[in-house]
Amino acid sequence: MALPSVRRSVLVDDVIQRLRDEITSGRWPVGARIPTETALIEELGIARGTLREATRALIHAGLLQARQGDGTYVRATSELSGAIQRLGSELDEVLEVRQGLDAQAARLAAARITPEGLDGLAALLTRRAAAWRQRDREAWIEADHGFHQAVAAGGGNRLLNDLYAALGPALRRSMATHWEDHGFDGADPRGHEDLLDALRAGDAGRAALSATSNIDATGDWHATTPPSRPGTSLPEPG
Repeated sequence: MALPSVRRSVLVDDVIQRLRDEITSGRWPVGARIPTETALIEELGIARGTLREATRALIHAGLLQARQGDGTYVRATSELSGAIQRLGSELDEVLEVRQGLDAQAARLAAARITPEGLDGLAALLTRRAAAWRQRDREAWIEADHGFHQAVAAGGGNRLLNDLYAALGPALRRSMATHWEDHGFDGADPRGHEDLLDALRAGDAGRAALSATSNIDATGDWHATTPPSRPGTSLPEPG
């Protein structure tokens, strides 16, 4: 009686891995609806019960999200990212975590980032400045987050890079919140242009200081200013 159960367990594990591969590879991006049960059953050649068991496991892990009457959507690209999203985070908690990650990422990048990596950071800052001038919030968030993720990647520590990537959705939400803060300067050079200068100089201490001073300023803006009201225009960057 145990043998069929073992076979089923192995099959479910195989389906979980195949679905996870689609998610982690980006073929099923975050926010996308995955193929229907009928399509997956036909493609994988499995029973409906096996597919549902594998899907439930990935929902529990936080990679997928079932929306009643609408299908199943990709929620995160890793179990860690999914867990972070399930737990939720206050802005203050996100900033506290960023203090440690950004500082260490900056120190490592000062010693290890390549010339190509530095050029990539400069290009992201150009996009970030243009998005702020044009009041394109989504483009600004993507460029700003892309810059910090690239700094983490430039440090050459895969674990730190993966941790930063797992925090991506929470970091983007916090950046969207910053955008609404009165007096927030989305073109502030701290943690950005100043950080890039420190990285070019290979100055680990100055790089870490720049990264954390940017987060300190962001926290101050959010703590001391009321949220903007709907329809209120944002101040022009100085």
